[in-house]
Amino acid sequence: MTAELPWRKSSYSGSGGGDCVEVAQTPARVHVRDSKEQRGPILSVPSVQWAVFVRHVAGER
Repeated sequence: MTAELPWRKSSYSGSGGGDCVEVAQTPARVHVRDSKEQRGPILSVPSVQWAVFVRHVAGER
């Protein structure tokens, strides 16, 4: 299932092999994984909850 998702790497991820995050979005869910562990665990949350999280992190209300 996750192989066909449109994964994209965070713009904050560098090319030095450090901590990298990839995100794939579908209409209903947002999926997050470690780019170094592409077969590893994936955090999958409803899109509405992800939007609330992003607004909170950005300091918006």
